[in-house]
Amino acid sequence: MSSDPLPAVSTTTPNVARMYDYYLGGKDNYAVDRECAEEVISRVPLTREIAQANREFLGRAVRFLSGEAGICQFLDIGSGLPTQENVHEVAQGINPASRVVYVDNDPMVLTHARALLATDAQTGVICGDVRTPGDILAHPELHRLLDLSRPVAVLLVSLMHFIPNERDPYQAVTTLMEAMPTGSYLVLTHVEHRRELEAGAQSYNRASAPVELRSLDQIGRFFDGLDLVFPGLVNVRRWRPDERVTVMDRDVPFYGGIGVKR
Repeated sequence: MSSDPLPAVSTTTPNVARMYDYYLGGKDNYAVDRECAEEVISRVPLTREIAQANREFLGRAVRFLSGEAGICQFLDIGSGLPTQENVHEVAQGINPASRVVYVDNDPMVLTHARALLATDAQTGVICGDVRTPGDILAHPELHRLLDLSRPVAVLLVSLMHFIPNERDPYQAVTTLMEAMPTGSYLVLTHVEHRRELEAGAQSYNRASAPVELRSLDQIGRFFDGLDLVFPGLVNVRRWRPDERVTVMDRDVPFYGGIGVKR
């Protein structure tokens, strides 16, 4: 388990990881997070439904990767606060040999994840930021747990819309995937740019990270150089839906896909 020093916890600025926890019904959040989250919900009533649909997509993606794709190594960047059906739980439930490295830069996320995983020798937690992918790739804990000569699934779930264009988010993803061997996968979800979401996105301007709304074509650019797994880049509820997704479930303005490096 990595012993990276923890950054300070801020209880005065709304935090996007804690807001997401609140959307999912979690308890690891402060009044400042709940106030900002409720403002977002008032402007975008689908917010909680979006968060749940995204979380369910993650579960289906990991089950596909662990089962059909035969992947047993996962790098989950921007992993967020632990909740039910975490990546290591889903992956190890299918293949007990699975190894997972969680990466986040939020002190509460790191503290809770390390406590949860204190006795799990196949799972690690490191402090890192997708905006500096080289630091993640050079981290000794990553290399202790993952063998980068063998395929890895890189998870960027509900993360890249928090990286503004001036920080070159596409290059960050390219750097990560270039370091992975052939047969590796990229899992990515991203909010769609719709006019009705703009007011909600503005609420994040006072949070720990602003939101960068992107069109479907712009989201698709993250998969450049990769082959999209069927059914491609689609609404998260339409990516290989299982029994949890019914025909009555409406689409949410959130897209996801899985690409493989050939």
